Amino acid sequence: MVKKSNNEKSLVIVESPAKARTINKYLGSDFIVEASMGHVRDLPPKGINVDIENNFEPHYDIMPGKKRTVSSLKSAAKKCDKIYLATDLDREGEAIAWHLAELLGKPEEKTYRVIFNAITKQAIQEAFANPGKLDMDKVMAQQARRILDRIVGYQISPLLWKKVARGLSAGRVQSVAVKIIVDRERQIRNFKPEEYWLIPAVFTVDLDRDYSRDWKQFITPKSEDDKPPTLAKQYEWLSQRNAFKAELVSVGGKKFHADNAEQANRIYEALKKVDFKVDDIQTRLTKSRPSPPFITSTLQQAAAGRLGYGTKRTMRISQQLYEGIDLGSMGSLGLITYMRTDSTHLSGQAINEARKYIDKSFGSQYVPAKPNFFTSKKSAQQAHEAIRPTDVDYAPDDIRQFLTDEQYKIYDLIWRRFVACQMAEGKWNVTTVSIGANTEVGKCLYRSVGRVLVFDGFTRVWPTTSNMPQLPEVKQNQPLKPIDIESQQKFTKPPARYTEGSLVKELEKEGIGRPSTYSSIISTIQDRKYVEQRDKKLYATDLGEVVTDKLAGYFPKIMSIPFTRHMEAQLDEIEEKHIDWLSVLKEFYAPFSENLQTAQEEMVHAKAETTPSEYTCPKCGKPLEYRFGKKGRFLSCSGYPDCKYAVPCDKEGKMMEEKVTEHKCPKCGNPMVEKFGRFGKFLGCSNYPECKTIQNIDAEGNIAPPKPPAEPTGITCHKCKKGEFVIRQSKRGPFMGCNRFPRCRTIVSIKQKENLLKLQGEGKWPPKDEDKVDEILGRKKTTKKTGKKTAKKTAKKAKKTSKASKDTK
Repeated sequence: MVKKSNNEKSLVIVESPAKARTINKYLGSDFIVEASMGHVRDLPPKGINVDIENNFEPHYDIMPGKKRTVSSLKSAAKKCDKIYLATDLDREGEAIAWHLAELLGKPEEKTYRVIFNAITKQAIQEAFANPGKLDMDKVMAQQARRILDRIVGYQISPLLWKKVARGLSAGRVQSVAVKIIVDRERQIRNFKPEEYWLIPAVFTVDLDRDYSRDWKQFITPKSEDDKPPTLAKQYEWLSQRNAFKAELVSVGGKKFHADNAEQANRIYEALKKVDFKVDDIQTRLTKSRPSPPFITSTLQQAAAGRLGYGTKRTMRISQQLYEGIDLGSMGSLGLITYMRTDSTHLSGQAINEARKYIDKSFGSQYVPAKPNFFTSKKSAQQAHEAIRPTDVDYAPDDIRQFLTDEQYKIYDLIWRRFVACQMAEGKWNVTTVSIGANTEVGKCLYRSVGRVLVFDGFTRVWPTTSNMPQLPEVKQNQPLKPIDIESQQKFTKPPARYTEGSLVKELEKEGIGRPSTYSSIISTIQDRKYVEQRDKKLYATDLGEVVTDKLAGYFPKIMSIPFTRHMEAQLDEIEEKHIDWLSVLKEFYAPFSENLQTAQEEMVHAKAETTPSEYTCPKCGKPLEYRFGKKGRFLSCSGYPDCKYAVPCDKEGKMMEEKVTEHKCPKCGNPMVEKFGRFGKFLGCSNYPECKTIQNIDAEGNIAPPKPPAEPTGITCHKCKKGEFVIRQSKRGPFMGCNRFPRCRTIVSIKQKENLLKLQGEGKWPPKDEDKVDEILGRKKTTKKTGKKTAKKTAKKAKKTSKASKDTK
């Protein structure tokens, strides 16, 4: 326990109850540990609240829903002699600590700042033994970032509301992230595939066996729904038959290249007539060094690639592991170090503990002669550590019973990466075999590369995959028999769409955003409908493209990657090189305000802009053009308003033609037409707009039966006291909901119907007390665990309320 010289109490403030519980057990009875539930003070959501004319002075206020928390903290502070601000060690945490100090008003000499990289007994005791003061450079760096984001959000967003659609937002970092995805979308759309040909072969050293027919049967899918065997399965099959794949690399002493069938077939026909032999064998020992321990971005990338987790999910789980997990008799313990970091630095103690563990668990041959050190990027904060387990002896499988499945998987990733980074190199013998044949078009050379593991090293803990097969033993000039030679037509592929993991990698490479913002950036651009995720890939929406074009046209600096990178570096230097934060804001605002003035005067509304298309109007014969509406891009007649023909288009801009069906309109008798809406296909009357009849259809195009009307129950809604419950249908079956929906969204299980009718008849329903409602409906009573969840939910809700829709990064 941390010892104190007198009996006066000290107040310790952290962000969350989970962190408070873990820290509390290490400090003892002389300390009171309270949680601020995140930020307590911010720029109010209504209005810009930055006095630009008066040196960008911010006007802060207690956040909605936080007045009770602040009052509670003030009350606790009055009873205590000293205050220790123990919020997170990054800029965000420093800003929270500063706002708390300002609100509590304790004298500076009695207000201390404690920072720690891990929530363990040793780290907590060391931090409280050497408390410091607030780092005002770090606070000002965060304040400058917040003011910049507020200016961009609150001054550009209203412009987008006027010129595109209401409810839109722009952000200093958010908008550049969208532009990166839009640019990739257009690269893919404009990509022109180029034809090329390959002539791969499969060889074997078994000259007296013919595997050709067996190989063809093995690689050919058995049905349309079947997939060909994986590369690993193919290598396994070939290895059992002393066979291997090879690629044609040169013809007549020149690098092989064929971009049409005629060129490829000439070489292919020549290869069918000749014998093959081993022309050259080269073997070399290769070594592979382990990867650095995780930083925020690489953890997010690994979790996306290996587990399929989104950035938001990864950070939520990591936060839980950092703040503390109940390990039964061992109590609550923070299992990992702070998870928002861009530094690969490891403490000497952590390195020594890892080396001891490796020696004890795997043997001395797995411990390198010297510790492995890794270089961080220039902008990394070296005072921070990489993400690592706080105690390497807590192996993932040993504590699995205390972790949820997702906690275990993330902890397992972090633990393995940390242990592996201090292990010896992996070693392989890589063999390159050249196979030659003299043909009528010149000497043809095939090449195959394989590798054999010599020493697994770090891969014992952090397995790596390789596309290199294991080759059979061959000798110089040894004859080989072809199992298969094939001429294959290929086409170049467009660049891959971004995933959450690859977008984080791109943002980090370009210096856009920081470890604490990657997750929120990716969430925000999807919440704003600028980007949508399908099959783990990120697609730019029509709205995202329109907004990007508008902003890039009038705010070229804000949308410029180099300028955004420069501004991020400037914000870092406020903290690291003590540069004046006001000069950074002024450098940004002068050109920005000029661009804003021009945009307000000259920007044309998105709905007034048209783009030519290749289609013609089926009604009047005039050209169709692309327009932008509230549901995205669509095709409209250029003769509008004389001709009002319009039709949806798909993501590639192709017309989605309406088909006349066999169904007749039940109101006017005209044919019903298959149309496309935001919820999919439906039938609409061909006599629209005179007749506006619509009908839902199923996947086969048949008219879906109408939903049965809601069935009244006579039970009064306990929430609004005005409506009554009716029985509605959902995918999961019937349920009871208030008939005043959407004004009242209360729902109750259908199983409660008879009980509530009985209680209402007895005058016991609806009760006045909400706790009584919970008791009757059989809802869980608040326990410590659910209290934690409720507190988090309240904090999250308050945080959301405090941010205006347009004020985002």
